[in-house]
Amino acid sequence: MTEHLLLAFGLTLMAGLATGIGSILAFFVSTTNTKFLSIALGFSAGVMIYVSMIEIFVKAQDSLVGALGKVSGNWVTVGGFFAGMLLIAMIDKFVPKQGNPHELKTVEDMKQPRVKDTALLKMGTFTALAIAIHNFPEGIATFTSTLQDPSLGIAIAVAIAIHNIPEGIAVSVPVYFATGDKKKAFKLSFLSGLSEPLGAIAAYFLLMPFLNDVMFGVIFASVAGIMVFISLDELLPAAQRYDEAHLSIYGLIGGMAIMAISLLLFI
Repeated sequence: MTEHLLLAFGLTLMAGLATGIGSILAFFVSTTNTKFLSIALGFSAGVMIYVSMIEIFVKAQDSLVGALGKVSGNWVTVGGFFAGMLLIAMIDKFVPKQGNPHELKTVEDMKQPRVKDTALLKMGTFTALAIAIHNFPEGIATFTSTLQDPSLGIAIAVAIAIHNIPEGIAVSVPVYFATGDKKKAFKLSFLSGLSEPLGAIAAYFLLMPFLNDVMFGVIFASVAGIMVFISLDELLPAAQRYDEAHLSIYGLIGGMAIMAISLLLFI
């Protein structure tokens, strides 16, 4: 159990701090590789959708049906799934529009003439806040999934880390553009990812003491809903805005295929 806990915290931390990787890339590469981003984001969405619907939802259903019976268990599973979607949709709704983390930024934006612009600085700060809020439930998802099944947790952590990289760019670009301060831009981007391990810590202290078959099933059903919503609302639209010649869909199918094969290998 202790080993699983350390792995769960470690994976959640790794996934969250991938925002810092995005920030570093923004400073040290000259152009945005849109083809790579499109494929990577599509791949991440494919992994998350497949694992949510084929593995996580089914585990939640099995747990809840075993604890509550066939009818009640199935209803609670579906209710938990859509409750997860509703939670992340409400977070989206109440995040200030100035800090929309879905607004794409590219490395080329860093090359524009810099102007001391408080509106841009405010936008970067809001973006960091928005990403931090989004990352909190993602941290819970990664942590709880790893505790239940480490191989599942690794897949989810990698998928979330991939989609956190362009979010790091989205924080860094406006802050650097407004201030010319790389350290400040990186720090804000880095800090926005720390809410992911904070989500893991919250899950550990608030949920673990009450963890039983019903609680586990509800959490897993909600995690499935959260990840499907993130994939459909964030990853695929972002991938398609970067897209050239349906690369995002090829990435999506590739992510699903690799996830399916990995699950078969670990049966």
